[in-house]
Amino acid sequence: MYNSTAMNQYKQVGTQAAIETADPHTLVKMLIDGAIERINKAKYFMLENDVASKGESISRAISIIDGLKVSLDTERGDKIAANLAELYDYMQRQLLAANLRNKSENLDEVLSLLNEIRSGWAAIPDDVRKSYQPRE
Repeated sequence: MYNSTAMNQYKQVGTQAAIETADPHTLVKMLIDGAIERINKAKYFMLENDVASKGESISRAISIIDGLKVSLDTERGDKIAANLAELYDYMQRQLLAANLRNKSENLDEVLSLLNEIRSGWAAIPDDVRKSYQPRE
């Protein structure tokens, strides 16, 4: 028990340090990775019939996706940002349905969409990443 608690605290400190020093591109990647992790945990809990843990993991994934949605720059992102906002809404609805109906297919669909977004995000060249300056 103690080792588990200590390890979780260590991970939290490491994550906090990574967040504080990350550029906007890396922060988005971290959010996507976090949502993917929570959905994979939800799949496991669904298989184990652990309803409370499944619900908590799905709820956290929905919150993370909401964070992705509110971070969209709709002024500069124009149509791409609008399309992503709609896609994030869709993912949140699919996650809610997965939780209510215990459907792993919905989780798989959202995982597939997030992995596709992650791949596109990772393919952004370094020079483009570094040229982006978030608005203050």
